[in-house]
Amino acid sequence: MFQPEIYLQRRQRLAALMPDSLLLFLGNVDSPMNYRDNIFPFVQDSSFRYFFGLNEPGLAGVIDTASGEATLFGNDPEVADIVWTGELPTLAARAAQVKVGRSQPYAALADVLAAARAAGRAVHYLQPYRGESVLELARLLASSPDDARAGYSTALTRAVVSLREIKGEEEIAEMEAALQITRDMHLAAMRAARPGVVEHAIVGEMEGIVRRHDLQLAYPSIFSRRGEVLHNHHHDQLLQAGDLVVNDTGANSAGGYASDITRTIPVGGKFSPRQRELYDTVLAMQLAAIDAVRPGVSYLAIHKLAARVMVERMTALGFFHGDAGEIVDSGAYAIAFPHGLGHQIGMDVHDMEGLGEDLVGYGDEAVRSPLFGMGYLRLGKALKAGMVITVEPGIYFIPALIDAWQAEGRHAGLINYAKFNEYRDFGGIRIEDDVLVTGSGSRVLGEPIARTADEVEAVMAG
Repeated sequence: MFQPEIYLQRRQRLAALMPDSLLLFLGNVDSPMNYRDNIFPFVQDSSFRYFFGLNEPGLAGVIDTASGEATLFGNDPEVADIVWTGELPTLAARAAQVKVGRSQPYAALADVLAAARAAGRAVHYLQPYRGESVLELARLLASSPDDARAGYSTALTRAVVSLREIKGEEEIAEMEAALQITRDMHLAAMRAARPGVVEHAIVGEMEGIVRRHDLQLAYPSIFSRRGEVLHNHHHDQLLQAGDLVVNDTGANSAGGYASDITRTIPVGGKFSPRQRELYDTVLAMQLAAIDAVRPGVSYLAIHKLAARVMVERMTALGFFHGDAGEIVDSGAYAIAFPHGLGHQIGMDVHDMEGLGEDLVGYGDEAVRSPLFGMGYLRLGKALKAGMVITVEPGIYFIPALIDAWQAEGRHAGLINYAKFNEYRDFGGIRIEDDVLVTGSGSRVLGEPIARTADEVEAVMAG
């Protein structure tokens, strides 16, 4: 938790953007794995935590921007609770920790909202992304679940996005703390990726590093010798000499901020010549993209730049024919780079995506491309100083995609399908870092993690 004044200042800035409004923020509740008392690790709603700071289930916050008052709703611990949990602070004490002057029992929340609505005031809330939240909103607002799901406030969403996407120094420090742990995880994985080792043994070693710090993963690890499967969460493959392993793993900080790093590892410790030339291509894509990051530049333009770097280098290797600009604009490049270059990152690994991907990533100023590949870009709008983004280009050889496009003759004059078919068993490569947009450019966050082919090989040899 940050200093109490930070949460007060955040609520004040929000109030200035939403004058004479009643703003409701629901915290999350515990989610059972298989019965009520056996729960998943608790993850607080990020917007509630951003404005109210508390990382506990069963809370809600209301900000009345007309009066300037904020109220925390929840329940004081009872003896029956304390038997299981130990001593807990009162609701008023928890409210004081984040400079909230009023607290009320959770049961009073529905009446407060009903009185406001009876007086003609709208209740603004964010788009719910959990079923429990949809049902609770429906109960609190005396509406149907469908109406509760659809009734979120676009004005509040835009205001929250405008605040949360610009990171303060305290937030950057949290992200760099998470990255320090993530760095240890990736270096451990590089040293452990030897022929004959099962993937889950290395995943377990990385997760052990996180747990030794009493932290959680920011997202389920992707660690796979089948790196052409972009979100491959299976860890059952036996590593073999000559494999490439895509390791996309990140830790959360104690304050709930995410890290998101990908490195690609040659099992056996050495890249083959054909692996290295494509690895160097991905690294060139990433370095060009990072160099282009600055305020005012659209991330869609940077995505296209990374794709163009790939096409130019892969054309020299025989994978594409023709003009690089045409290959990018047509979407033909996506046969090898079928995902977006990156996304915002902060309290959520895909920061604020639960508020609506287009509202967060495109706003009113950019339009999502309909093209395969480019359409998966989660962030297309102009960058601002204080944003933190991922830059994660990749090259993948996906047999089903190659076969489908070749069968329909898609981009036949631009793609050398014979060359792509020679690489059907190659797998994939992705390189990812977390990048702060500064006033004049960018800064890669965290202590450097082995990234060039020579650096990765040196770690594996050590």
